[in-house]
Amino acid sequence: MTGAVYALTGNLADAEDAVQEAYARAWARWARIQAGGDPAAWVRVVAQRLAVSSWRKARNRLRAHARHGSPAAAAELGPDHVAMVAALQKLPKDQRRVVVLFHLYDLPAEAVAREVGCSEGAVRTRLYRARQALARDLGEAPEPEPEPGGRRAAR
Repeated sequence: MTGAVYALTGNLADAEDAVQEAYARAWARWARIQAGGDPAAWVRVVAQRLAVSSWRKARNRLRAHARHGSPAAAAELGPDHVAMVAALQKLPKDQRRVVVLFHLYDLPAEAVAREVGCSEGAVRTRLYRARQALARDLGEAPEPEPEPGGRRAAR
């Protein structure tokens, strides 16, 4: 099967990918394919269609490249960016998730609470603790401790 698709595509890696994907799709539908007749023919047709589809994608990529040129080079990651990512990775998963949703996706606390599946108060607590940990890791001044009654001291 791979040899036939390789002859069709002229690229061994593409042929292997197409045949592997065709067999994976056949496995997921095996009862229906086996009942329908010749499973080898089904796999062969699917592999060929996948190979042609990959040709089309490659051709479209080449056309887009010819029209628009190379994509702009990605900006170098600065030391601040690297330090922030390292500090975020140290946070517990629940804190990191609310920080990303709140600050990077710019979701309100209510939306973050719905997505995470907790109360708004829990979101605010996680944000507070995450900010404290990030401030320590990044060498910045931590947020002031909340006053009794839920208010924070003035800055």
